[in-house]
Order: sequence, then C-alpha cells, then structure tokens
Amino acid sequence: MYWCKSFTFRFAVTALLFAFASCKPEVQQSKNSYFDLTSYFGAETKKLANANFSVVKTVSRNGDAETKTIKIDNWPGELSVFSESNINKPSWKNSYKTTTSGDITIYKALEPDLKTREIILKKDNDKVVYLMIFNVTNNSLFQNKEKLTYYPDSLYQIERKQHVRFLGTNDYLIEGKLKKSVSP
Repeated sequence: MYWCKSFTFRFAVTALLFAFASCKPEVQQSKNSYFDLTSYFGAETKKLANANFSVVKTVSRNGDAETKTIKIDNWPGELSVFSESNINKPSWKNSYKTTTSGDITIYKALEPDLKTREIILKKDNDKVVYLMIFNVTNNSLFQNKEKLTYYPDSLYQIERKQHVRFLGTNDYLIEGKLKKSVSP
C-alpha cells in the first residue's frame, strides 16, 4: 500500500512540474532574415484606413483603361498582393541574396522556383521611400509576371503580364494615386 501512495504522490508532483513548465511563454524567433512586407503593409493598411484619402484609381487591360476617384474601404485587400510577396518564411532563410548600397537594399532570389524574384527597397533614415517587388509564376498552363511598386502615402501600382496557354497574353495595370481628401 505504501508504494501506491508514494507512486501517486510522485505522479502528482511530476504532473504539476510538467504543468508549470508548459506555462512558460513560448520563445519565438522575432528576427526576420529580410524586410518584413507582411508587418510593413499591416501597418500601412491601418494608417491608410485611418487617413482621409481618396484614390484616383486606374484599371487597364491591354491598354483599355478606366479611371475613377474612389474611397477604399478594404485596404488590406487592396494591398494584399504586396504583403503576400513576403519572403520571411523560415525555410527561405538562405534563399535570397541581400545587397545594400547606400539607402537601397535589394533582395534577389537564389532559387529559380521562388515566386518573389526580387525586392528593391529604398529607405531614408529607416523610413520607406519606395519599394518594388518582382514576382514570377510559371507552370504548364500559364505564366504570370508582376511588378509591384509602392510609394507610401502617394502611389501604388500593380503591373501584370499574364500568358495563359491557348488563350493568349493580357497586360494589366492597376494604379492608385492617393489624394488627401478635404473635410467639409
């Protein structure tokens, strides 16, 4: 009977130790290898949602363009193509070459199958002046080439050349010029 009480006591103590040990906050690596587009555009979309901007938006397909002045209600959706180009996945830690010259940093893909091929980032005193992203997607049915350009509080542009097998090639352009709205 003694061994049963002793075993129960040891089991209870061990269970409590494991319970307390599991209460420790998980330590995560917060240092990114490259510029964090997801965090940057998360902050940008919040800033733009709170600002009073109207957008002169032009949408073009094969040169046939339409321009309207609109208010954007869903900035995360509007700029999602930028944040989706984030290259900070742990498995990509050594997949991009980083080159810095003055205030310009270039991240260039070292592996041919990576969608985001290049990011060019210009900063002035840790503030982003502009960034350009080049994406390429290839498979047996289509080829997609994108050039994404972003100037904070000023302009965003999405240029896409898409070739679909048996359907041909289309050129798309989405451009948004931000204008500070005047409150009545």
